Amino acid sequence: MSDELAKVQAEIEAARKAQAEAEARLAELQASQQRVKIDTPPLPADDAAPDEAPPVAERFEEAPQSAPAPADLDQPVEPGAHLEPAPSTGPLAADEVGAIRAGYAFEGAALEMGALVNGEADPETQVRIPLGMVNRHGLIAGATGTGKTKTLQVLAEQLSAAGVPVFAADIKGDLSGVATPGESSDKLLARTAGIGQAWDGAGFPVEYFALGGEGIGVPIRATVLSFGPVLLSKVLGLNDTQESSLGIVFAYADEQRLPLVDLKDLRELLLWLTSDLGKEELKRLGGISTQTAGVILREITAFSEQGADVFFGEPEIDTRELMRTTPDGRGVISLLEVPGVASQPALFSTFLMWLLADLFEDLPEVGDIDKPKLVFFFDEAHLLFKDASKDFLSAITQTVRLIRSKGVGIFFVTQTPKDVPSDVLAQLGSRVQHQLRAHTPDDATALRSTVRTYPRSGYDLEQVLTGLGIGEAIVTVMNERGAPTPVAWTRLRAPQGSMDPTPEAAMRQTVQSSSLLPKYGQAVDRESAYEILQAKLRAAQKAEQDEAAREEAEAEAARLEKAARQGRGSGGSGGSGQRSGGNVVTDFIGSRTGQSLIREIVRGVFGNRRR
Repeated sequence: MSDELAKVQAEIEAARKAQAEAEARLAELQASQQRVKIDTPPLPADDAAPDEAPPVAERFEEAPQSAPAPADLDQPVEPGAHLEPAPSTGPLAADEVGAIRAGYAFEGAALEMGALVNGEADPETQVRIPLGMVNRHGLIAGATGTGKTKTLQVLAEQLSAAGVPVFAADIKGDLSGVATPGESSDKLLARTAGIGQAWDGAGFPVEYFALGGEGIGVPIRATVLSFGPVLLSKVLGLNDTQESSLGIVFAYADEQRLPLVDLKDLRELLLWLTSDLGKEELKRLGGISTQTAGVILREITAFSEQGADVFFGEPEIDTRELMRTTPDGRGVISLLEVPGVASQPALFSTFLMWLLADLFEDLPEVGDIDKPKLVFFFDEAHLLFKDASKDFLSAITQTVRLIRSKGVGIFFVTQTPKDVPSDVLAQLGSRVQHQLRAHTPDDATALRSTVRTYPRSGYDLEQVLTGLGIGEAIVTVMNERGAPTPVAWTRLRAPQGSMDPTPEAAMRQTVQSSSLLPKYGQAVDRESAYEILQAKLRAAQKAEQDEAAREEAEAEAARLEKAARQGRGSGGSGGSGQRSGGNVVTDFIGSRTGQSLIREIVRGVFGNRRR
């Protein structure tokens, strides 16, 4: 039903546009006829004498202001004539351009996105995002190679300059260029001048991080306990039943005070619960079958063998480290190097979600503020939502909805808006849509779905979105009053930092001089669940060995006592006073004193002799 409604609305909009075009054409034709009638003196009749010719008009009437004469550079014009600029070659009329110009004329501080494109770039019509509305979140979407990363860099640079810290994952290494001033060129300056950007190369403060220390940056880790069962289930690909079972295991670890720091802790706990020693504990937990515990254990083991151990451990990153500013007031841009995202996409995206969740737990409520405390760019966002459980999606939606009031803005970066669930998409106030491609039926469906998410405008968005150039985007943001701005075809600004990656030597130098390296550089392996359970296992094995030794000693004592009784019986046949036929040792063992001594020896061996 909604598709039919959208279709009818589209038809109405097309009809209105056609009517407006027809009315404009009619006005132009009427004005042209009026000018011909006024400017051309009437011709004399064929049978009229020269002296009877009608008099020439002594004054001319002005053309109606509603239909002024268009300028024609090839024809001279009379002095004082009312001229109209040549018709625009763009899709928008003059009043629509004026509406866009007014819609982006904010009073407060704003991030400069670029200039309106209406056939050509219009440097007088600048497109902006109010700084105070950046924590209402946003979306940067577009096909591969359309300029999403550079858009992200432009926003990150301006946020840093405004004193707002930024966090972004540097998937391809391109963003590292933000630390190095960009190099000028004639082509670059011509482009920036055409959109009204006074370009100057500049570098910005950057902190490099590496997930689990696999890379150049400062290692960034999390403990399994703080990661939690919901996020870990997403990483491991568990179903709903297995996820709930893992939650019970986490609760048991908390109850028994078993710190889950890394994967070997969780693996050891599951081994304990599925062993003969822990079976009773597993039964006591309830709701967990041995088979389910075994499946979880296998998934963790496989995950660990893929090299994921390095991502979990201590020291755990304090997420407030991502919210630093420099002494001169600029926000630090934290870049997370993720070289292996292709091989472990679920871990990468879920780790970023953990960072957001941890920030949500730590930060106080601040309400609406003049500028965000942190802006978080979530690149490759489609990886986060792929195959996600209902609980996981619910947690993401809640975090996105509520973290705004804690001063954190989130921009999801992906290929199409359909990669983001509708509940999350509804929370995104700013939209920057780069070119979309419609080479397949699925692409065409995604294109139509994208168009329906935008406010009505003077554009044929299906046509415009497939024809955008690199570095151009369709933009709509939330204005200072919280209402959406007009849809604007925008030629985006160029980054001030380098568009090429920063050289590796410079990155290493930055990392070595970082104040965070001494704190997080070296992994720490303290006593945790693994060591505690290993100690329990050793104690149980020792107790089992001691019990076996006790049983063996008691059996030997019984054998000796039996032998002693037999010896007494054979030696006593010659009378109670005759001992020449007996054995002294067996006689002693069989005596009360010998029996008492044997019992003391046995007790001493097992450590239970009274002291």
